[in-house]
Amino acid sequence: MPVRNALESLTLRPTVFLRSAWPWRSLAYLLGGALVGWATILVVLALLVAGTLLSVLVVGFAGFVATVLSGIVVARVERWRLQLVDFADLPDPHHPITEPGLRAWLGVRLREEVTWRELGYAALSAGLLCWMDALVLGGVGYTVLATLGAPYYISDEPLQNTFLIALVGIPLTVVLAYPVTAWAGARAAMARALLEPRTDERLVEVTRSRARLVDAFEVERRRIERDLHDGAQQRLVALSMQLGLARLELPPGSPAAESVAAAHELAKQALTELRELIRGVHPQVLTGRGLEAAVGEVASTAPLPVELDFTLPGRLPPAVEVTAYFVTVEALTNVAKHSGASRAVVSAWLEREQLILQVRDDGRGGADPGSGSGLVGLADRVAVLDGAVTVSSPPGGPTMLRAEIPLPADRQPGAGASPVPSRARASPRAQPQPSHGLVSKLGEERS
Repeated sequence: MPVRNALESLTLRPTVFLRSAWPWRSLAYLLGGALVGWATILVVLALLVAGTLLSVLVVGFAGFVATVLSGIVVARVERWRLQLVDFADLPDPHHPITEPGLRAWLGVRLREEVTWRELGYAALSAGLLCWMDALVLGGVGYTVLATLGAPYYISDEPLQNTFLIALVGIPLTVVLAYPVTAWAGARAAMARALLEPRTDERLVEVTRSRARLVDAFEVERRRIERDLHDGAQQRLVALSMQLGLARLELPPGSPAAESVAAAHELAKQALTELRELIRGVHPQVLTGRGLEAAVGEVASTAPLPVELDFTLPGRLPPAVEVTAYFVTVEALTNVAKHSGASRAVVSAWLEREQLILQVRDDGRGGADPGSGSGLVGLADRVAVLDGAVTVSSPPGGPTMLRAEIPLPADRQPGAGASPVPSRARASPRAQPQPSHGLVSKLGEERS
């Protein structure tokens, strides 16, 4: 089993431990700790003296801020030094700064808990640990110098005393490798306990990184949709028009006219499929007109009647609308493919600063949320926004999927907006569409 830190190296056989680099790494780590601690003392004293002598409020406050932020520098140096005695990774727990400028940087750093923990470590290092390092190093240095200087005492000391110094000093110098390594390992463990990210901080950062990935994914989806809409679709439209014009110029019934007519039909089919693909990637109606209009368009192509019951105060944040849209799409796809339902109802309203989305059907029920990846994917998508998905589907029905999506605190609809209820019923009989349109646009169920 490989040794990962100084404390684990103490469990090695003495011959292996003494021949390894761990004692020397520990000495280097303690020497660096003493130097960093003393340098911290000098810098902090200089800042405090400067603030006291100048007696200016602004300068004094700047000195206080610099003293607090000195912990960040000490912690960064310590994370680098820890590599000497601890191979485990110690990531920087600070949040990335998204806004430029010193003011934004200071505003974020001074509000972080980890900044104050780093200041506490800097104070501990300068007030206690560096002196402990110096004490251990002084003991090692004295023992080594006393042992190496033993021959010079031959003329001044009796032979038996000189022999005793050599007999005790040389093994003691070797044995000192153990307490030196033990103290270096304990010191590194204390530093790691103060400087490593807390579990809740890691969870927050994981949530934020997941949200950033989803945002980047949505941006890429919109770019693909825009490129397909403005590029490939326009070329297919032009091709279809050219084939239509060529078809008019050819003699009816001729082999060339039949070939052009077949090509014209294929071009129109490709154009239809491309439009459905674009709509499935990211529908333009969702960006332009909002969630209700986008869901209404999906309902109009469903192979069963879908009733909409929306009570929303206008537009919602884009991330919420996109998530709610794809939850509805996936839910209606499952209804059309598996439920055997004759109708479905999609409802949406705001409740306690969150969007409530429900999809109900009168099908056979018995849906198992854990049996396929479709519902799991819905739950994962909603969880990115700290939401939740629940499914109620007793045997014999009905089935109800409920998604609760919190609204961002800084992007909630205005309090002055009055909810506008909307009820609509979309039926494939009223608006003829191919029965497979919903599934082809929304993607095949992955269960």
